[in-house]
Amino acid sequence: MFRVSFLFIILGFACVSCKSEDKKYTDLSKLEIDALLNARYSQLLDYGVDSMAFARSYSTETKTINKRPSKDWTSGFFAGNFWQIYMLTGNKAFKERAKIWTAFVEKEKFNGGTHDMGFKIFCSFGNGLTVEDNQDYRDIIVKSARTLSTRYNPHIQSIRSWDFNKDKWQFPVIIDNMMNLELLFEAAKISGDSTFYSIAVNHANTTMKNHFRKDHSTWHVLDYDTISGQVRDRVTHQGINDDSAWARGQGWAINGYTTVYRYTKDKKYLDRAINTADFFINHKDLPEDGIPYWDFSHPDIPNIPRDVSAATVVASGLVELYQYTKNEAYLNYSKKVVNSLKSTNYILPKDLNIPFILNHSFGDWSKRHEMDEPIVYGDYYFLQTLLRLRDLEKL
Repeated sequence: MFRVSFLFIILGFACVSCKSEDKKYTDLSKLEIDALLNARYSQLLDYGVDSMAFARSYSTETKTINKRPSKDWTSGFFAGNFWQIYMLTGNKAFKERAKIWTAFVEKEKFNGGTHDMGFKIFCSFGNGLTVEDNQDYRDIIVKSARTLSTRYNPHIQSIRSWDFNKDKWQFPVIIDNMMNLELLFEAAKISGDSTFYSIAVNHANTTMKNHFRKDHSTWHVLDYDTISGQVRDRVTHQGINDDSAWARGQGWAINGYTTVYRYTKDKKYLDRAINTADFFINHKDLPEDGIPYWDFSHPDIPNIPRDVSAATVVASGLVELYQYTKNEAYLNYSKKVVNSLKSTNYILPKDLNIPFILNHSFGDWSKRHEMDEPIVYGDYYFLQTLLRLRDLEKL
């Protein structure tokens, strides 16, 4: 059974056996880290259970929690956070709460109106299946993959992302969609149905062919012609402009292609992840603490908000990418992010009774929504990074 203090000992924070070169990451003592994180974890248990109130974000202006039903693309993150905290701490209260919130998400397995099936189902039921052998969870994952597969166009060889803006887009595909392929790969393993595997690979290939620039950054949205199958336009929806390098989008690409390599062992996917990772961590405008500005191409850098969620998505992916490459730069970035985020600049104060851990994530510029706030997916990938760093010590 793991305790939070044990987690940080194995990461090398303030332990007597730390190598001297690791000490540069330490900003707070182990006791301070434990006190901060334990205080934030308890706030999640204080949050009431309501199937229509998945906590998505917190407005620092209105002092209100943004609560959403399970159909929201972020619902799986909130359920998944409880599973991940249980895996980190061994506290069974989080496991029991995780089961409740995860059950609320089940009906989304029938929701074919969204590509976000992986975010909703795999971040909840997938984490649950990691914790316990549960046939119901397997069945839900497979059913969800079948539903997601209905959005696949064999002519374009990609999964449709959004259904809105039909007057402007014929078949939009966003880089975020790479993160939903893990659900398909796992469904193929569970069911033995290779169709899921083929759809995931085809989508990854189409995205790799069309979504990346010569400098290895990625566009956000591609629109395909449904008749010719060719790209009609390359635009943004959440970046500062169509040709910008939206920070979290780069993270979706890095994390997504690292995952595809895990399942396929095809080196072209590994190379794709490496090239975009190198673009990200070596960018001239990446701040010293590793927490990026929300868009690398914004003309007002450094006078714009950071994006903690982009940092955690990348940090999580780079722990796994390090395992395949042994490139210390990737592991060092992930550790730097964790140590930056445990500082008082980013972790929420212990007396703020909201079900979030980190501040300063950046949401949707197109709607001027959730800009520089606590957002649930920032927490989710932070916890996933901690788990991956912990598990790395077991290899």
